[in-house]
Amino acid sequence: MPDCVYQMGNLRIVDLTKVLDPKTESRRCHLIRYNTGGPIPDFHTALDLTSHLGTHCECPYHHFEDGKSVGELPLTTFMGRAIYVNIDFLEPNSHISGADLDRACGNRIHEGDIVILDSNWKFPPFTPETNSPADKRLFINAETAIWMRDHKVKCVGFGDGVSIENCEADVKPFHDIIMAYDGVFLEVLKNLEYLKSDTFFMSYSALPIIGADSCPVRAYAIEGLPGFSA
Repeated sequence: MPDCVYQMGNLRIVDLTKVLDPKTESRRCHLIRYNTGGPIPDFHTALDLTSHLGTHCECPYHHFEDGKSVGELPLTTFMGRAIYVNIDFLEPNSHISGADLDRACGNRIHEGDIVILDSNWKFPPFTPETNSPADKRLFINAETAIWMRDHKVKCVGFGDGVSIENCEADVKPFHDIIMAYDGVFLEVLKNLEYLKSDTFFMSYSALPIIGADSCPVRAYAIEGLPGFSA
């Protein structure tokens, strides 16, 4: 069994989080370990991190000055029924249209769902090679966001097969539309290939920090939980 997969009774759990190593992270990730100096060893770690480190959830305050920060959103924002949508019928660097989502999702999406977009064109996000000729990921745009809004999707997640960093003309309206209704993004999801089901319970809880635009999270799927598998 892969290290990211766990079995708890009848439940199968898949860790969808990127493991962080401060030595290799391209984004800000500094740890300072210190002893408080008491009579017994009492080590603490000061965390100097960007809010967009690794697997992270982006909230409306990331895009709007008056948007809700991480600590102002209800806990239910960060959990729920998730649908994994691997779009395998588009050419490289295609935009995901509403018609494409209709084809890929059918009638599976319910109000308040989490939708994870992915494709077979995998490429690591947020690296110096982003948008290079080697980057074949699919693109989102305003039409993608309108479809999510109209289907009342509360969170849009991204596997390594879909880019949210291709160009301002696509990325800005995507943020505008989804974050205007307090929708959130979940980026840098890993291990999606280990899912056995495309419908499952998911959690990606963020620390409730007032004034934080985004936050690294521990994202995981629970397969087999009654009420969340269809």
